[in-house]
Amino acid sequence: MSIPPPPGPQQPQDPYRPPQSQGPYAARPQGPVPGAPQGPYGGPPYPMWGQGFLPLNRPAPVNGVAIAALVLGVLCFLPAVGLVLGVIALVQIRRRGERGRGMAIAGTVLSSLGLALWVVMLATGGASAVWEGFKEGANGNSALSLAEGDCFDVPGDTFREDVYDVDEVPCAEEHDGEVFGTIPLPGNDYPGDDQVGDTAEDQCWRLRDGYAMDPWALGDDVDVYYLTPTRESWRWGDREITCVFADADERGTLTGSLRADETTLDADQLAFLKAMAAVDEALYEEPEEYAEEDLDVNRTWAGETGDVTGEQAEALGGHTWPAGARAPLAALVKDMRDASAEWTKAADASDPDAFYEHYDNAYDYVDGASTVTAREALGLATTPPTYDEDADSGSGGGDEGGLDV
Repeated sequence: MSIPPPPGPQQPQDPYRPPQSQGPYAARPQGPVPGAPQGPYGGPPYPMWGQGFLPLNRPAPVNGVAIAALVLGVLCFLPAVGLVLGVIALVQIRRRGERGRGMAIAGTVLSSLGLALWVVMLATGGASAVWEGFKEGANGNSALSLAEGDCFDVPGDTFREDVYDVDEVPCAEEHDGEVFGTIPLPGNDYPGDDQVGDTAEDQCWRLRDGYAMDPWALGDDVDVYYLTPTRESWRWGDREITCVFADADERGTLTGSLRADETTLDADQLAFLKAMAAVDEALYEEPEEYAEEDLDVNRTWAGETGDVTGEQAEALGGHTWPAGARAPLAALVKDMRDASAEWTKAADASDPDAFYEHYDNAYDYVDGASTVTAREALGLATTPPTYDEDADSGSGGGDEGGLDV
């Protein structure tokens, strides 16, 4: 059975010409076009299929403003801008026939919610709290919201690394550091690393003596560190130096609070420690020059030390001590009076040799056996601290005044 050809004129195909369409668009001229380039067989040199037509399935572009509105809405950043962009995107999409209507609507809704949230926060003061929290989080190796008496851990392996965050812990547990003081820094401009470091060095040691009034209780394993603002954290309001006790080897920990002041000591302990602190302060003023270099300045210092030692002996002798501490404190007062007499003789010495003779006799009483016995009777630490042997001393030997803590 044969299939008849479709209706319409039929022409045999030339094997040297491109196939001709038989559909409704086949009314293209078959002969040469005047002025057009001719191929070797009288037709155009190249096929012309589909030229001049666009594909019918090309998608419309996505509106860029709708994308921006959605991003601002999701991030809740500049919600008013996100809301305006969402409205603009809807207008452009309707006018241009672009895609992205769903993104524009979502951005508009989210930005409206964000704007409402900001209005509520501003009305209730919540925005201020958020900003303060952000500033605290931005502080570098700063005070980090630590207060006097707080104990904490640092995330690094050693305490000397830059501190960007801390974990506050109870002082009764093991901890890396204990805050014993804070120093506010005045002014609006960052004073510079050197000035901040000098301020910390000077004032932290002063605060240490007020927080830990018993230097014997610190021991040799405790050192003084300080957390200071950086130039970057200063911009976020970090204006405070934090003075800290930590283990001297940088990797060890502390256990228990080192606080020893009016909040933790009884009246008898305070009276004793204040007297000893006055004597220690006088001893720390020892001149750097040897007596051979400047005898007069050393004699002046010895006379002042003798006066302070005698005054504190009288203060301890006039205090009413508990029954168990009376005899030990009486023995200490006697030794302090003897030490005061030796300091006075050193102040009257006519040559360096005589000066050093009485100097050594006076120092024999410093942190001696009577001091240990008196401390034990008062319930205070009884292990003398180690003194820095590298510190300058007028005697060139024996005990020295620089406390190595």
